[in-house]
Amino acid sequence: MNDKRMNKEKINKDIAKSQRPEFPKRAVITAGMPYGNKELHFGHIGGVFVHADTFARFLRDRIGAENVIFVSGTDCYGSPILESYRKLSENGGSDKPAGTIEEYVRGNHELQKETLDDYGISLDLYGASALGRPGEIHKEVSKEIFETLYDNGNIIPMSTPQFFDPDFQVFLNGRQVIGQCPIEGCSSDKAYADECALGHQYMPSDLINPKSTLSGKTPEVREVVNWYFKLEEWQEMLKGWLQNLKVNSNTRKYIINTIEEFLKPPYIYVKKDQLEGVTDLTDLLPKHTIMAEDTKTSVTFVFDKLSDRDKAREVFGNKGIRFRTGKTLVPFRLSGNIEWGVEVPEKDNLKDLTFWVWPESLWAPISFTRAYLEAAGKESGDWTKWWNSQEAKVYQFIGEDNIYFYGIAEMAMFAALEKDGEEDHKSMDKLILPHLIANRHILFMDKKASSSNEIKPPMAKELLKFYTPEQLRIHFLSLGLSTKSVSFRPQVYMSETEKIGEDIVLKEGNLLTNVFNRLIRSCFYTSQSYFNSTIPKGEVSQKIAAESEEAVLTFERHMYNHEFHSLTYVLDTFIRNMNKYWVNTMRTAETTGNEELRKQVLIDSFHAVKTAAALLHPIAPFGCNMIREYLNVDERLWSWDYIFSPIYDIINNYDKHQLKFLEPKVDFFKKHPSQLEAAE
Repeated sequence: MNDKRMNKEKINKDIAKSQRPEFPKRAVITAGMPYGNKELHFGHIGGVFVHADTFARFLRDRIGAENVIFVSGTDCYGSPILESYRKLSENGGSDKPAGTIEEYVRGNHELQKETLDDYGISLDLYGASALGRPGEIHKEVSKEIFETLYDNGNIIPMSTPQFFDPDFQVFLNGRQVIGQCPIEGCSSDKAYADECALGHQYMPSDLINPKSTLSGKTPEVREVVNWYFKLEEWQEMLKGWLQNLKVNSNTRKYIINTIEEFLKPPYIYVKKDQLEGVTDLTDLLPKHTIMAEDTKTSVTFVFDKLSDRDKAREVFGNKGIRFRTGKTLVPFRLSGNIEWGVEVPEKDNLKDLTFWVWPESLWAPISFTRAYLEAAGKESGDWTKWWNSQEAKVYQFIGEDNIYFYGIAEMAMFAALEKDGEEDHKSMDKLILPHLIANRHILFMDKKASSSNEIKPPMAKELLKFYTPEQLRIHFLSLGLSTKSVSFRPQVYMSETEKIGEDIVLKEGNLLTNVFNRLIRSCFYTSQSYFNSTIPKGEVSQKIAAESEEAVLTFERHMYNHEFHSLTYVLDTFIRNMNKYWVNTMRTAETTGNEELRKQVLIDSFHAVKTAAALLHPIAPFGCNMIREYLNVDERLWSWDYIFSPIYDIINNYDKHQLKFLEPKVDFFKKHPSQLEAAE
């Protein structure tokens, strides 16, 4: 009976190994671009960069470092930066920027790079869309993309309303107008000229109660001509693409649901009391249907086309009927008239325009990939092997507020670039498009924090005064941002009365600083005492080999699905089990004087250390590199070509191999000095 059970377990494990997920031969990983008007706050690191870096490091170990490119950069342009620079320049004081706006951005870019380095974010290139060679290449790419979209007939000039402040005699950029989002049901705390803080897009004339940040008055609306991408024409293509994602991908469901919300027909919502006494709407409105429910206070008017909805808006406006619009696809603005931006090529007598920051930031990762490859001495066309190849995949890590831009505007624009002659590729069957990994909000003390809100987020660099990078990295991963918004609650920002129990930020880190440290040290000290600082040779016991293999396969599956919080569960279970095995079995060896058992425990435990270090390497690289140094092995320790192998397979000459001597009380995963002081 026991033999049958063991045979069944072996069959199940063989099936699990044969059904392992497949990774691409080459991969590009991108992380959302921070604006160039600030340092990085905890949300940049904990909400995006740590997750992107963990996956990039894993893929380097899994498919080879030469097959992975990890890029990001400072988003240098746009009205938020221009407005920050203007305010600081006008207000004076110690924060007043020295020099030009480019110098202002460069200073913030360097600060961002320092912070990323401090956290061990292993970018191959952290560029800047306005600086150096990456900035030059970005201008070239922007020109190429614009002209391709123009030649393919996917962009048009449109006269649209823009806010104008008569007191200052200037057109207002996007962040110089604040009002209420016109999208029905939107809970955004702030809306700007044509987008709200939650990423909803609308025409400037739809903004409710607009106010100029310069004069504080209601601005005028004047017509301005800009270039627009005909996004609304790609609705059916996007629906087909989404259906394909549902069936054939591991894209997070809430990403698909969020995109789907924008693919509805054009809606207008009107409160029922606004329609009382109105009898001639049917004759005045374009073709439409009406959805009305007794339990709801509003009526929904549904139109076939965006142009019909716009005509209906005029009808409602003329009759003094207040309304709100629903989420739908609207023309996506490509250009603007602010001076600080990438120049748009002159076409159809439209000149002196610059790209709106959002579209050019969507293709900036292509620019950075090209810049990295150029610096590495590759041919200029090599970037297509990474972005446009069936053998490659692009993974884009973003925040949930940016799903509209990356999941809708970017996908449609990239698909539009594929048009070949008369054939319009609006089918998604053969298109190579990026894979989105969007995290939910990381809150601070249970509230949404941002630089533009009342709740200010702590700066990422500031956190390193209290925690080590690895304590923070593993904690951020454990939060489970793939499924819900979660609060970051460090006790160092609490009053004494608010602190209950241990600091939750240290919970996962304790696995490293306490449990895993103890296991590694025990292995080294025992080897030094009984085996002359060598790893005794022998077969890893079946139980330990099986547990290690199961941990590897489970870890791999969670990493493939970007379930980062589940990685910490796998590691916690495996490391604690291996530590218990050491304590219980070595105690038996010591009390009985069984030298063979001691040797076997050491063989098994070094295998466990090798396995855990390889799995932890993408998450806690500093401590894991120290383990490799003391094991005295090369970087094959990380390679998944050897993930199931015993440690002897990565030792070049076993007969001459020795471990690096470990002094007493040396930690591989260190606590922060402030934590040591508090414990004394």
